[in-house]
Amino acid sequence: MRSLPLKGQHTICEISNDPITFNTNLMGYPDRPGWLRYIQRTPYSDGVLYGSPTIENVGKPTIIEITAYNRRTFETARHNLIINIMSAEDFPLPYQAEFFIKNMNVEEMLASEVLGDFLGAVKNVWQPERLNAINITSALDRGGRVPLPINDMKEGVYVMVGADVPFSSCLREVENPQNQLRCSQEMEPVITCDKKFRTEFNIDWCKISLVDKTKQVSTYQEVIRGEGILPDGGEYKPPSDTLKSRDYYSDFLITLAVPSAVALVLFLILAYIMCCRREGVIQLVHHSAIQKSTKELREMSKNREIAWPLSTLPVFHPVTGEIVPPLHTDSYDNTSMPLMQTQQNLPHQTQIPQQQTAGEFRMTTFQRFEVNGIPEERKLTEAMNL
Repeated sequence: MRSLPLKGQHTICEISNDPITFNTNLMGYPDRPGWLRYIQRTPYSDGVLYGSPTIENVGKPTIIEITAYNRRTFETARHNLIINIMSAEDFPLPYQAEFFIKNMNVEEMLASEVLGDFLGAVKNVWQPERLNAINITSALDRGGRVPLPINDMKEGVYVMVGADVPFSSCLREVENPQNQLRCSQEMEPVITCDKKFRTEFNIDWCKISLVDKTKQVSTYQEVIRGEGILPDGGEYKPPSDTLKSRDYYSDFLITLAVPSAVALVLFLILAYIMCCRREGVIQLVHHSAIQKSTKELREMSKNREIAWPLSTLPVFHPVTGEIVPPLHTDSYDNTSMPLMQTQQNLPHQTQIPQQQTAGEFRMTTFQRFEVNGIPEERKLTEAMNL
């Protein structure tokens, strides 16, 4: 594990507190290698490159282009950083423990004095002959949540260390059933050596991970050729130019000509049904016959002598008793018959006075007339104020 601080140089910084930002990328590429990370909180703080290379990167020099930008004067400077990666197989560390420190950010943990203090505390608990930091990862890269900006809360950082001796009894205490039960209940486990870290580092012992690579069984299996793997068939041999050409005329007839002919026949049948055998013509003839018959009935009804209904009798004036003139003539169109019609037989009126309460005189008039030879009588009452 290696971290490199990036600081503003005098060539682009006339004043020591100028805001400077850095841009890092692998030479010839737009971004950094996958194992290398970069962090800078503010333009006034240092930028840090950190990461753990893999075995595939061993022996390959990695050239990182670093471009610095002065945000006040807009000056730029570029510097190439060469990283030589060496193998660590000569110094194996089979016993590895990963700690989660809750009160630290990754750039704070990467400081040499802070990391040295943490390795010293682990060494006092573990007592190994050789102890090194293998990997440092921010909790945000492990799916952690960004903390609220209150009470100086930190993101948290995972630190993996490796040693050449088995784990101490203090580190093994987190694996006992009592502490596992407390962790499942979101309670702090009881660790005897926690006081050696508590002064500076707040460790979450429920998230500690102990890995013993001496007991790991290799999962590599030799590939056995079977039904799922095709046998080696050698080189591809394209077909020769002596192949006979294929005649597609019959395929054309079957694919296009036959469906087209069937569609044409169906179209002709549909056109015959729609144009030559329409039921609308019969309906129009039937409608014309009904209209003609209705007209004949109306002409015949004009010549009939009908008896006028009671609603067609003449209307009398309520005060004078005079007959209102008829509203129609004898010649009329029965299709638009008025509501009130005249009466041929004049009525005979008989008035009978009636005495009512004081100041009021009521008169009753009886009207006689004949309808179809049957005498009928109608009573009209008229009130007069005295």
